[in-house]
Amino acid sequence: MSRNRNVKNIIKDHPLTNQRRLLLELLQDAGSHMDAKELYRMASDRDKSISLATVYRSLILFKRLGLIEERRFNKSRLCYEIRQTEQHQHLICRVCGKVIEFKSPVLEEVVRSILQDNGFNISRASLYLEGYCDGCEKN
Repeated sequence: MSRNRNVKNIIKDHPLTNQRRLLLELLQDAGSHMDAKELYRMASDRDKSISLATVYRSLILFKRLGLIEERRFNKSRLCYEIRQTEQHQHLICRVCGKVIEFKSPVLEEVVRSILQDNGFNISRASLYLEGYCDGCEKN
């Protein structure tokens, strides 16, 4: 439970309510990116008293505290994931919305090169590529 202790230390000025704990747990266990409504549906299956407003407020807090990343993959879909220590990028299926994470040594080298060439400290590089997953491509 060292993860819970770390979370408690990070949100020490904000109560770690059962609903916030549930939302963090669902995001951690999701294995994929979720939007607020997906998170709400999953959370309300386990806690009928949780509201969509609570989910949105909690996501804002978690983002501000650095616990989660917010990703906008297209103009209408905003997704969330637990913050990871390693940078990664995303492939997005334009039909089913599937999100595939990948790491690119080439992109990491480009970021390093930009840093060296321009003296610009890059804190985050975000790239997503849209296309079609194998299943949707076949259909």
